[in-house]
Amino acid sequence: MIWQLDFWLMLVLVMFAVAALEVKDLLAAVGVLTGYSFLMALLFAELGAPDVALTEAALGAALTGVFLLVSLFFLDRRSED
Repeated sequence: MIWQLDFWLMLVLVMFAVAALEVKDLLAAVGVLTGYSFLMALLFAELGAPDVALTEAALGAALTGVFLLVSLFFLDRRSED
């Protein structure tokens, strides 16, 4: 394990989490959350858990992203704030 890579991945993950909370457009929030899941898969793979990384990539980044995009079809995209 390379601790510098772990550190930067965790820092980017925190930035993605804050961005997902702050963004007003739901489509952008889905994109940020999908990117967050993909970065989590990279972190799991780097930490030596390839089975967890594959599951996170398949379910977290792919399937959940598709479900959120389909749900956006039935909702308004912008916040009223």
